[in-house]
Amino acid sequence: MTERPILRVRGLTRLYGRTVACRNVSFDLWPGEVLGVVGESGAGKTTLLKCLSAQVEPTDGTIEYDTRADGLVDVFALSEPARRMLLRTDWGIVHQNPRDGLHMGVSAGGNVGERLMAVGARHYGNIRSEVLDWLDRVEIDTGRIDDRPDTFSGGMQQRVQIARNLISRPRLLFLDEPTGGLDVSVQARLLDLLRQLVASTGVAAIVVTHDLGVVRLLAHRLMVMRGGEVVEHGLTDQVLDDPQHAYSQLLVSSILQV
Repeated sequence: MTERPILRVRGLTRLYGRTVACRNVSFDLWPGEVLGVVGESGAGKTTLLKCLSAQVEPTDGTIEYDTRADGLVDVFALSEPARRMLLRTDWGIVHQNPRDGLHMGVSAGGNVGERLMAVGARHYGNIRSEVLDWLDRVEIDTGRIDDRPDTFSGGMQQRVQIARNLISRPRLLFLDEPTGGLDVSVQARLLDLLRQLVASTGVAAIVVTHDLGVVRLLAHRLMVMRGGEVVEHGLTDQVLDDPQHAYSQLLVSSILQV
């Protein structure tokens, strides 16, 4: 563990008019750590993730990212181009709907290779070779490198999106319901793949989901949200096996429909 976290969040609050989407969220995320965020629909998970990934500016609070060269820097003190560059290089986002994270009119290889070009790769042969390696790692037939994602199944599209995000070796990965909408058998294979890739690359990650099975498999720590606030935060197994807050107990016992 390093001397400082890769992400430091303090008092994060986002309001929409008088509606509280999330309030006073604070945590540290360390390199190589996976943090899970769970809660029912409307709990504030999606808004939190959008703020953390610099897609939505918080109403109050700070989000600091370890830029290595300058240490912890307030993300929203950076210029908009600098934040966009983070999303193309140091950060990755795996969307629930792969169509939000892929260019459907561009080949699978082009989608994945674009991230390498964003971090400075220019040699076509080297880019294609690395893309082929990553397509193989996410269990995509390498013979389909030139096929467009809109010819793939939903599970295959999600695996292409994962390869696209991890090929540039980001330091921080945001996962938004990564197995949502997929068949159970496809979910299981995808989760196993994600667990292996996150462990082998050492990327820090935040995964937002309503599925407790996802966080049990992927996350080291877990935050439970309700009404925009964190009601419980601890080691994943600890929270799931012995929840302390009444809401967490309901969530774990599956009484709530999330």
